[in-house]
Amino acid sequence: MASAEGKKHDYHIIDPSPWPLLSSIGALVMMFGAVCYMRWLNGAEFHLFGVDMAATFKFWLFAIGLIITLYSMFGWWADAIKEGNEGHHTRVVALHLRYGMIMFIASEVMFFVAWFWVYFDASLYANEAIQATRVEFLGGQWPPKGLEVLDPWHLPLYNTVILLLSGTTVTWAHHALLHNDRKGLIQGLALTVALGVLFSFVQVYEYIHAPFAFKDSIYGATFFMATGFHGFHVFVGTIFLLVCLLRAAAGAFTPDRHFGFEAAAWYWHFVDVVWLFLFFAIYVWGGWGAPVYS
Repeated sequence: MASAEGKKHDYHIIDPSPWPLLSSIGALVMMFGAVCYMRWLNGAEFHLFGVDMAATFKFWLFAIGLIITLYSMFGWWADAIKEGNEGHHTRVVALHLRYGMIMFIASEVMFFVAWFWVYFDASLYANEAIQATRVEFLGGQWPPKGLEVLDPWHLPLYNTVILLLSGTTVTWAHHALLHNDRKGLIQGLALTVALGVLFSFVQVYEYIHAPFAFKDSIYGATFFMATGFHGFHVFVGTIFLLVCLLRAAAGAFTPDRHFGFEAAAWYWHFVDVVWLFLFFAIYVWGGWGAPVYS
């Protein structure tokens, strides 16, 4: 392969890489493990080759897939950083990286649209949803009759303020980088990471003290799937920003070349916006009129 200095074009053909195949395997194992785990949570069986996979693996198959996926992410991004430092990220390559990130966020938007679709379908047609899923009939209303919901103006509102603040601090860090303010960049990123960790702790606390469980009703299932996947995205975004913080501390970004940080900021703002929809649709509107758990 020709060196970056000897190239006469703006494109970069990467060396053979194991990461696409390994990440695909990790995602497949993680998905299969998630099915086993959710079946186990609901007390259901999942037989394959004469073995009850749900009872056998429980959470562990999902954990193995997650570890493989995270390892693939680490290796793949490390290679991308190395390629950028070697000068392979030309103007055209950088543009395509931006297109790729935009398409990734667009796919994530559609992913959450699916969960919102499920939630609104179950809530707007409560009779049909409850009967079709073979869950005990709870009055044909939403939230199901007799179910206590979380107070949206307590921990959920607290987490909303946390995420809005984190969006402000990551924007501060971005502007500091554009003005070559290394101290402001590091401070803004550190605060954003701290707020992301705080959000995750608050959500775990909320889950532990929730008055309903995943397997209790379709309300619990749709609630935990939508908010849980968002929480996973916050976890991934926090790691993304932590890596940017470590790179910033090592002097990796410049005002002209900082797409890694820019992609992390885009992703974090996407997480912020999705949470606002979740807060108003699921916590506020979705629990309207139901008794509040105290």
